[in-house]
This record gives sequence, structure tokens and C-alpha cells, in this order.
Amino acid sequence: MTITQDVVTIPRKMPESDKINLVGLTRVQLSDALIAAGTPEKQAKMRVGQIWQWIYQKGVRDFASMTNLSKAYRAMLEQKFVIEIPEVVTKTVSADGTRKYLVRIAGGHEVEVVYIPETDRGTLCISSQVGCTLTCSFCHTGTQRLVRNLTAAEIIGQVMMARDDLDEWPEPGEGPADRPRLVSNIVLMGMGEPLYNFESVRDAMQIAMDPEGICLSRRRITLSTSGVVPEIARTAQEIGCLLAVSFHATQDETRDKLVPINKKWNIETLLDALRAYPKASNSERITFEYVMLKGVNDSDEDARRLVKLIRGIPAKINLIPFNEWPGSPYERSDWDRIEAFAEIVYRAGYASPIRTPRGEDIMAACGQLKSASERQRKVRAPRPAAE
Repeated sequence: MTITQDVVTIPRKMPESDKINLVGLTRVQLSDALIAAGTPEKQAKMRVGQIWQWIYQKGVRDFASMTNLSKAYRAMLEQKFVIEIPEVVTKTVSADGTRKYLVRIAGGHEVEVVYIPETDRGTLCISSQVGCTLTCSFCHTGTQRLVRNLTAAEIIGQVMMARDDLDEWPEPGEGPADRPRLVSNIVLMGMGEPLYNFESVRDAMQIAMDPEGICLSRRRITLSTSGVVPEIARTAQEIGCLLAVSFHATQDETRDKLVPINKKWNIETLLDALRAYPKASNSERITFEYVMLKGVNDSDEDARRLVKLIRGIPAKINLIPFNEWPGSPYERSDWDRIEAFAEIVYRAGYASPIRTPRGEDIMAACGQLKSASERQRKVRAPRPAAE
């Protein structure tokens, strides 16, 4: 089979402005900003609601189009504020329909975003950091140094960018429900550890869940963590979304190598925190992500230890065939080994779906995300003159 790729490059400079970006502000922050700009306090709540719907429900980016505001008020907004989201640098489309975006944020940094279309949903995998600090040995993103956390605007802006590309915003005269929902699910499984950027992730996801805006159910949002134990309870209380855990091993010695954060919060400590999560967040169950690595964590003994460890936790086990990347020290488990592992988990009473690799031909599969900007800068850098 011939693999085809569609790559679109959009060379645009990030706009620079001293104006306040309204994207990513909470309702309280937006109200404060409008009052500081001269909006009477008695009008602030109404103005917040109007502007909020224009930005997040209708996808409008210019104040002149906000026709239920007076011309004078729109002129004030234009003078003091902007509506900006990350810019698409490249878009690559896989043979299976998966889309990978390289987007540029403030400072010229770049992160990757992936859209995965399926028959019953469209899942957007978004990033929370530029790079990553966790150095998980099987993950391509972990080989890139952490540059900085993303802002709430840069996180929710990834969702808005994808809706732009998919033409998901309603046309004038249409309501939010008049178009098919193409971005129906969000997973915080892109670049970075979301719980090391908790406040920005929380604010962005509260915007995504707001019923007068993007309006996604909290059950349509999944946050994936490698196990930042102190923030797990906060996630239940302040976000309440579904939780996924990058588990990947059943013994501390192995998990220390695969997921080095385990040295700080080991398996027992992590599981203690997870036992309280479904009840605290009113979530149905926790997803345990388990990447299948040949000869490392894929034995029958590993499967039996896994179901014993999670006993009592409402859970499903998401088995992920390892997505290989250049220079990786691991290999994907053989398919019959993965199926045997899944059978043991299933017989113990847990759902054990084997994730179908998506977007491998464009390096968009789980664990493969890594911004190419650092490599490209090295290629473009001038060589030192010969002595």
C-alpha cells in the first residue's frame, strides 16, 4: 500500500501587540479587564456573556462583527484588546485521515496538535507544555527539553485552531447545534505533563466546558498524567474531567526506567491517590494507559500483577502497541503477545481495548509527538568557518 501525505506550510509571523488577548481569560478575568477598560460594573456581566459567545460559540475574531454591541463599544474593544490563537505552521494529513498540526505560539516556540477522526467521534489531542520535563524513555516527546508552560490562551487556542481548520464554527444564522460536532472529544495527551501546568490547563478546560461557549461535557475531556500525585485531587475538584494515567509497568524497578517520575511517587502512592478520584470527580472510571514493549512489560506475569494492583478501582486498561520512532531503545510487542496480555486483563473483568495506531506515517501516533523546530533551527544554523 502506498502511503500518501498532504503537507501544507503556512509561513506567517506571529502578531506582536501590547493589547490584551481575550482568549484564555476566565469569566472573572474578562470582567476585570473590561471594567479596567471603562465598562461600567453594572454592565460587565452582560458584556462578558456577549463577548464570550462571540469568541467561543461563534468563532468570531474581529470585534466589528459583534453586532449586538454598539459601534462605540466595539471601537473601544478594538483599541484595547485582541482575539489571538496559535498559528498553524504546517498541517500534515495521514493516509488514515489523522491530521497533525505544528503550531507557533508566542516567542516563536512550536507545539504539535493531533486530530483523530473516527466513526463515532473526533478526538483532538492537545499539548500543555513546549517540550517535556519527564524524560519517559519510550516517549519521543520526552527526548525534547522543556522550554515553558503554555498559557490558558495557547491551550484553548489549539481547540479553536482545529475548529477553524475543520470549518466547525456555525455560519451566520446557524445555532451551535446546526453543524455536526467534529471536535467532540479533547485529550490532554500531547506534549508535556498537564499537571505540571495545572492552573492554565484548568482555566482552558473550564472554558471548553462552558455551556455558553465550546460546550463540551467534562466526560468528553480526558487528562493524561504520568502520576503527579499532589495534583490529582485538585483535578477532581477543580476540573472533574476523566483521568488517564500513563502506567506502563507493574513493578517500581521497571516503571522507574520507563516513567522516571515514579521515583518521586511510586506505584503504591499513585494508586492510593487514584482510588479516590472517580468518587471525588464523579467520573465513571480511570483509564490506565499501558504501552506494550517487547520483553519489557508484556509478560503474562505483568498482566496478572496489573489486575491485582488496580483491584477495587473502576478502570479500563488501554493497551497501546508501541509506536516506534527513530533511535528508540524499544520494540513493539508481538501481536499475539499483546492479545494474550489483553485476554488476561479481560478475564479479570476489565475492558482491555488495544488501541489502533493512528497517524504513524506522519509521526502523529501516541508517544511520537515532538516539535521539529529545534531540529530545523539546527539545520538552518550557519556552519562555523573552516580554520
